[in-house]
Amino acid sequence: MPTDTLNLIEVVKPGLATSVQDGGRQGYYHVGIPPSGSLDQYSSRAANLLVGNDENAAVLEFTLLGPDLLFHADALVALTGAEMTPKIDGVVQQSHTALRVRAGSKLSFEYVKRGARAYLAVAGGIDVPEVLGSRSTYTLGAIGGHEGRRLQKGDRIGFGAARGAGREGTELPPAMRAKLDNTVALRVLTGLYHYRLTDESAHSFFDDEWIVAPEADRIGYRYKGGTPLRFRDREQPFGAGADPSNIVDACYPIGSIQVPAGLEPIILHRDAVSGGGYATIGTVVSADMDLIGQMQPNHRARFVSVTMDEALAARKAYQHRLALLREALQT
Repeated sequence: MPTDTLNLIEVVKPGLATSVQDGGRQGYYHVGIPPSGSLDQYSSRAANLLVGNDENAAVLEFTLLGPDLLFHADALVALTGAEMTPKIDGVVQQSHTALRVRAGSKLSFEYVKRGARAYLAVAGGIDVPEVLGSRSTYTLGAIGGHEGRRLQKGDRIGFGAARGAGREGTELPPAMRAKLDNTVALRVLTGLYHYRLTDESAHSFFDDEWIVAPEADRIGYRYKGGTPLRFRDREQPFGAGADPSNIVDACYPIGSIQVPAGLEPIILHRDAVSGGGYATIGTVVSADMDLIGQMQPNHRARFVSVTMDEALAARKAYQHRLALLREALQT
């Protein structure tokens, strides 16, 4: 980003895992480049709509600990997602509300109270170069965002010219905000290799409560605490590894669940690789992926088996919720 841009934000403190994200990088997963984009797409879209942006404009995503940002130009901003109370020059402000930040002011955030990821939209959108049609950061591939990485102290990022559609004080109604529960139900469509589980494990996976492990990030969420899963005995096929959960390499959809050695399920998220040699026993429905992005370590989940019809109905309900969000904030 050119440093002579008038609309600049300076990173005083980077927070934890702060990166530029948007609606995602579509159409390249088949060649190993994942979609990336905001883990909680609903909250990201809500933040953009609050300030008058296109809902897929680039925002800042931060996890558990927010950054300190010095604004070098006036800006209209909005924070959504996890509860991290925003402050302007130390004065507490409302989240889920369009706020005016003046040039020379510092925007900071209190410690997270609920949820895991917050989204900061700036009217005009975060202005970094597009890579393959998206401004999202994919850190494993070092592409997109700001220099292909998380933000660091001293970084300067630009934002575009506001379209004039956003209004200070616009608020997202409480009923339309992200759900930030400590215990969630994740709907799962059983997968291509579910048959590899023993009958007992096929039931215990859905019967048990699982706990988010510390190894939970944009690539995947690991869960622990349930009964270890057992795979049916078989002669390993040529090209598969020796682990009972290994298969000959196959594709991984976003949301797919693999269980290396049958011990701890891993749900692949928006920065995950597109294939590999672990059996995927199911896939979390797309409508529930935002919920995963708001789970902290030690949060709890139960997996609920659904049919294809139920998965499609969940997607339709999610799309209806987005339509209501647009109607509320674009009128």
